[in-house]
Amino acid sequence: MLVDAYSKKVFNLAYQFAGGYEEAEDLTQEIFFKLYNTLPKYDFNKNFTAWLLTLARNHLIDQYRKTKWEKKSRDNFNEHLLAADSHMNPEEDILRKESKKLIWEGLNRLSGNIRMAVILRDIRGKTYEEIAEILSLPLGTVKSRVNRGRIHLAKILKEKKGRGNNEM
Repeated sequence: MLVDAYSKKVFNLAYQFAGGYEEAEDLTQEIFFKLYNTLPKYDFNKNFTAWLLTLARNHLIDQYRKTKWEKKSRDNFNEHLLAADSHMNPEEDILRKESKKLIWEGLNRLSGNIRMAVILRDIRGKTYEEIAEILSLPLGTVKSRVNRGRIHLAKILKEKKGRGNNEM
């Protein structure tokens, strides 16, 4: 009943935050999962709608902080690659930079939740369990997001490579 009654309000709030339909859906689902877990703490003397929207807003703020953390991780990753690039000949250096750029462009086309899971798993080398703890998600959700992210990223990279070869 709560999802039916409030999903539109929560989704609209998440959409304003995320700017994308798929990411807003994921955020909405996460917010209702969080609601389910915190519902026993609700004070029935307070306005439920205001409480739910505050819960949603706080979750979205947490997501924003994680997104900022993701940017910092990407910058650290880029610095690591630049250090490795310094030992290559110029041709290898160009190919590596192009590959790195292509990967980040592909990652940036993924929704934020999926992108975060892929970065933590495939770039930061975290275990699924660590990712579940970091993102406060069930293990199955983490595995699903990493898998979906890899599939989407592969399609994006294949599409971009195909365009790159056609332009030459």
